[in-house]
Amino acid sequence: SQEKIINGKLVSDLISEELKVKTAELIQKTGKTPKLLVIQVGSRADSTSYILRKKQASQAIGFDFIHSLQPESITESELLAVLKGFNEDDSINGILVQLPLPSHINSKRIVESIAPHKDVDGLQEAKIGALALKGGDPYYVSCTPKGCLRLLDYHKVPISGKHAVIFGRSNIVGIPVSLLLLKRDATVTICHSRTENVADIIRQADILIAAVGQPRMVKGDWIKAGAVVIDVGINSIPNPTRKSGYQLVGDVDFDEVIKVASLVTQVPNGVGPMTVISLVENTLDAFKRANGIPLD
Repeated sequence: SQEKIINGKLVSDLISEELKVKTAELIQKTGKTPKLLVIQVGSRADSTSYILRKKQASQAIGFDFIHSLQPESITESELLAVLKGFNEDDSINGILVQLPLPSHINSKRIVESIAPHKDVDGLQEAKIGALALKGGDPYYVSCTPKGCLRLLDYHKVPISGKHAVIFGRSNIVGIPVSLLLLKRDATVTICHSRTENVADIIRQADILIAAVGQPRMVKGDWIKAGAVVIDVGINSIPNPTRKSGYQLVGDVDFDEVIKVASLVTQVPNGVGPMTVISLVENTLDAFKRANGIPLD
């Protein structure tokens, strides 16, 4: 069943090699280096590990990377002042605020305060709004949805005319990925926690994107034979046999689903690496915009 597994690590490594060549050419052409900055407030271990992956991916391609670590106690107005400085610094092409932020800070206000041409995470309202419009230009497509589509395209999965079911309606994944699939002429259904007979609807999917945040919720008998399953979920569950005491699993029951689906992503090393490489790609686009170089 190895040939049924969508390996996001493999695909992201291929894209990384291409981006490395392009970046070297652009550095030579402009005399400048693309720069990505990530702001972290406090020191949540999971956030720190996500940022490390972004740093490694950026530096592997030849970018400069700045990890701006701010104290948990920073006020919203202080954080906005820090962000203003980064917005005005022309050497910084992409700015990402690592979420979640502490509860005393309004995340939406912070994200909306990033200079639009530096919002390489693609999470601002105007960008999601542009995705919803025919002919809308979002600048940058949010990274996880973009990564999901890259995996479908790499495996030459037909999208036009197919029934895509999105399980989950978050601003980060569910809504933008449904809009991207709609742009590609899929017939799109969005399911969520209030959906009645959810398994019956998911059973109709040619393509399932699971992003609901519930470990192994989607069972093998929820899947149509031959469907393609992209599992965005990343859930930590106890596992006493592991050294760490836990393991990461997706929103689909992988062992069951792989028996029925034609293709399925693994967790980890499925969508995760694609999210990171999409961020790097968006930052390279930001660098091109800043230097008046046409996008590919």
